[in-house]
Amino acid sequence: MFRMMAKSKIQLAKVTAKNLRYLGSITIDKALMEFADIYPYEIVLVVNLTTGARFETYVIEGKRNSGKIELNGGAARMGEIGDELIIISSEMVEEEKARKYKSKLIFLDKNNHAVKK
Repeated sequence: MFRMMAKSKIQLAKVTAKNLRYLGSITIDKALMEFADIYPYEIVLVVNLTTGARFETYVIEGKRNSGKIELNGGAARMGEIGDELIIISSEMVEEEKARKYKSKLIFLDKNNHAVKK
């Protein structure tokens, strides 16, 4: 049996921009993508802590160390600049591995840069 597990979570990401005139996605700073083990075009669940909205979209790589978190296309309607988000990637894991599974948790500062916890 397999279980869907939260592979990584980017905590308290602040929306820095919106681009409604795009086909859809979320742009994430490349350094944050690497910390969270997220690839370009990977599907993520986004939780808007400010509004309570939850939605899925795919990831576009943003400039490294830019702190960029941009909602694009339809996703741009799911939040405003300054809203706080949790971005969750997932993976299917075999039952035995799932029992001992640990997610990567990436906490961000007010400029969307990773901080050590």
